[in-house]
Amino acid sequence: MLLDANAGHYQDDELVPAAEPHAGHAPLDAAAETQADLSAEIKAIGEAYAQALKNGAAPETQPRLDFAPYRSSILRHPTKSLHHADPETIELYSPAFGHQDVHALESDLTIQHNGEPQGERIIVQGKVLDGDGRPVAGQLVEIWQANAAGRYIHKRDQHPAPLDPNFTGVGRCITGPDGTYRFTTIKPGAYPWKNHLNAWRPAHIHFSLFGTDFTQRIVTQMYFPGDQLFPLDPIYQSIVDQDARDRLVAKYDHELTSPEWALGYNWDIVLSGSKRTWTENEAFGDAGDEE
Repeated sequence: MLLDANAGHYQDDELVPAAEPHAGHAPLDAAAETQADLSAEIKAIGEAYAQALKNGAAPETQPRLDFAPYRSSILRHPTKSLHHADPETIELYSPAFGHQDVHALESDLTIQHNGEPQGERIIVQGKVLDGDGRPVAGQLVEIWQANAAGRYIHKRDQHPAPLDPNFTGVGRCITGPDGTYRFTTIKPGAYPWKNHLNAWRPAHIHFSLFGTDFTQRIVTQMYFPGDQLFPLDPIYQSIVDQDARDRLVAKYDHELTSPEWALGYNWDIVLSGSKRTWTENEAFGDAGDEE
């Protein structure tokens, strides 16, 4: 499980200002690597992994910590052996979230301001489950995301897409007795990032889940079905196993869809076991798979 000092904040790696667009701006860096360069690397890694599976290697259900096409991944994980440290007392007894701490309205990201946000309204619902399929109740679930134009409200996100004064992009809820969470929000847009020339991240929503204390926090991402950027994205592709990648993609749910209001997507989060949902557990290396 991930210990993340940026609780409730955006992932800084993705918010490097985008390359300048062609029209009316400075020319792009001709020396920058192209998407074709990165795609070739991703393909070669995928082929090597497929061959390893044929040779009897175990499937990889978690992202590779040092994934070369994701250029900054070398900076995102420890390079030396970790040392166990006992957590502070406050970390073992907090958070103690209840319904009195999290208001039901916090799960609707479309009503947090005076006007309607721009974009396509969606409902995202699912269950938090343990490795045996049992619901996990009373868990704090937080989300944060870009707006419909692919822009975060964050000082480091300066790419030329509009901010929405009626959309902040953060929400939270507590899972119910059956492990269910539910959010109403706006479908986020794709956005550029400076991993390489013309690099774009698929639309996604960041999820954070807390257990009974601060040392039990995991962070992951939910994607949308059919995104054409999946094959091109080094972060998504850093999970080399297709089955594991597929578990990050929500399913369209017509029963969940609200008539004349919002499309519905269903996405369950599995905390442990062989079908565990990918998490950003780089702080633990391979040991994180056992948490």
